[in-house]
This record gives sequence, C-alpha cells and structure tokens, in this order.
Amino acid sequence: MVRWLTGDSELDVPADPGRVHAEGRTARAALEVAREQVAALLGMPPRSVVLTSGGTEAVNAACFGATRARPGAPVLLARVEHSSVREASERFAETIDVAVDGSGRIDPEHVDATLARLAAAGRNAALVHCQAANHEVGTIQPVGAVAEACQRHGTLLHVDACASAGHLPSEAATFGADLVSVSSHKLGGPPGVGALVVRRGQRIDPLIVGGSQERGRRAGLENLPAAIGFGAAAAALVQPGAVEREAEKARAQVASLTSAAIAVEGVEVLGDPDPAGHLPHVVCFAVEGVEGEPLLLALDQTGIAAHSGSSCSSEALEPSPVLTAMGKDPERSLRVSVGWSTTDADVEAFCQSFGPALERLRMLRT
Repeated sequence: MVRWLTGDSELDVPADPGRVHAEGRTARAALEVAREQVAALLGMPPRSVVLTSGGTEAVNAACFGATRARPGAPVLLARVEHSSVREASERFAETIDVAVDGSGRIDPEHVDATLARLAAAGRNAALVHCQAANHEVGTIQPVGAVAEACQRHGTLLHVDACASAGHLPSEAATFGADLVSVSSHKLGGPPGVGALVVRRGQRIDPLIVGGSQERGRRAGLENLPAAIGFGAAAAALVQPGAVEREAEKARAQVASLTSAAIAVEGVEVLGDPDPAGHLPHVVCFAVEGVEGEPLLLALDQTGIAAHSGSSCSSEALEPSPVLTAMGKDPERSLRVSVGWSTTDADVEAFCQSFGPALERLRMLRT
C-alpha cells in the first residue's frame, strides 16, 4: 500500500484504472491482481468479486439488488444478523423473522417451512440471509442446509461472511450462496474496503450508480491502495495451511482466556460451547452482577480492549439484538476476540486482569 500511496516510481501511483494511459493500465493490472487474490481466498472466480467500501456497503448492495429484482417480495432473516443486514432489509422490503436457538444458531427447517408457506400463498421471498458465523458469540451457522432450502424454492441466498472470512475455510461461507459479503479489516487487511461476491450468472442492479466501474456493478473510482492491501492480506491467508494455522493459534488463545474467565463465579460462555461450533477467535461471556460498560472501562485501565452487547458500550442506542434474540441479557455481557497480532502475553494479561477487575466492581455494588 505504501508503494502505491507514495509513488516509488512514475507508474506506481493510484491512477484511475479505467484510463488507457500508462499509469491507468498499471493501476488496472494491480487492481485485477488484488481481485484475483481476494477471489482465491473465497474460492470464487475473480469476475464474481465486486470491490466495495466495506462489508456494510456489500450487504446493502445485496439487499438492494435482490429486492429490486422481486419488488414487494419479503426477506427472511434472523434477529442475530448484523445490524447492517437487518436495517438494510427493513429499508428495502418486508422482513420475516427466522427462528434461532439458545446458541444463536439459525433453524434451517424453519427457513424451509417459511419458504414453503410463502410459495403456497403464491408468494416467493426475494432473499434469505444466513450469516456464515455470528459476529458477537461466534456461532457457526448451517449455511449448507439453508442453501439447500433456498435452492428448493428458487430463492436467493445472501451470506454475510465478514466475521468468518480468513478465519474459516472459504467453503464454509460460500457454499451454495448467491451473494457473499466480505470485509477487509476483519481478516487483517486495511479498513475502508470489502467485496460483494456475486455468483456466476447472477445479475443484480447496482446500489451505487453513476459510472461503469466494476463492470457496471458498482460506480465510483476504486480505492486502489486499499484494494491492494486487501489483496495482500488475502494472499497471505491463501497460502497452504495459513487459515488453519491462524485458527489453531486463535483457538488456543481463546481457550486460555476462557478458562480464566469461567473460573470466576457467575461467568459463563454464550453461544455454542463446542469449539468446533464457533469461530476460533471470538468468545462472548455472560457476566453476573456487573453491567458491560463499567467492566469494559475497568479492563481498559489495565490495557485490555474488549467489547460488550450493552447499549452503553458503543454507538448503538439499544442493547445487542443478537443476545436478546438468544434470550440472554446483553447488558451483562463481555465479548473478547484475538487476532493475528495477539500475543500469548496479551492473553496472559487478560487472564491476570479479568478476575480482579470483576471482583472490584462487584464489591462496589455491595
């Protein structure tokens, strides 16, 4: 990215890839290499990858395109989907809730039964959403089973793979999907870039118009340095065994911090307790007796950055709909994640800080 931002040579500049001059042709070649790298990580053909400003735009583009193709048709989704999925769907169409269990896992049979009920009434859904894995509790979703239900009823399937891409094998996210949303910064790339993957042969109207970029599927000058960074991160992860090594390291680190957390009375894991059933790098805890915001501040004072489903812990004005849909208390939750830069010393710092911080807050309450 630095090479293209600083212009190490006369041609290494973020020129317009749509121009025929030498700088433009060089930029086009670099952009297409990045597209190929992202496509290789996802196991999809490069022409299927539409570069966007991030996962949120990709989600909105998927919702817009699918609902425009079937005006008035409803969209099926679970309350555990990301807010971008929920809010974009509600903006463009009527939505129908899909049931989830106490781990936040979507019920494929409910999806199938709902699609059948709609078909019997002479209606067809415009789109079904099924995230690859939940972004808060890490629960891996049954994408394959939901895809089979959608194929039986001729309904498009969108998979939000922002939380899972680069952390799970690509087929876990893209198998059977018509549309897949991916975010660069979630897998170690730069922020401000992502992709909407459109299955070969599938055509949807673009959300952003005003130019012929991205083969007419997304207008606007491509963010070349960010796309190159996205591609570089994808290329690192596509190396043989890279995703598996990252996952093994993350699972070990999460297991250590989980052991330390649940050793404290009144703390339990939310989501699927089986390591094979959730993302390797994310864990969410229910914390008895203390709200999320003061716990986050107490941990922050010790150098630990974490998150909570509490309404006071982020820009959101309401508590986590994910935990609410699961029947859990979002105001007393803590989400911890590890990444490629997380060291064992970082994990040990959490293990040493969590218990004392929680006990101090509990003492203040009494």
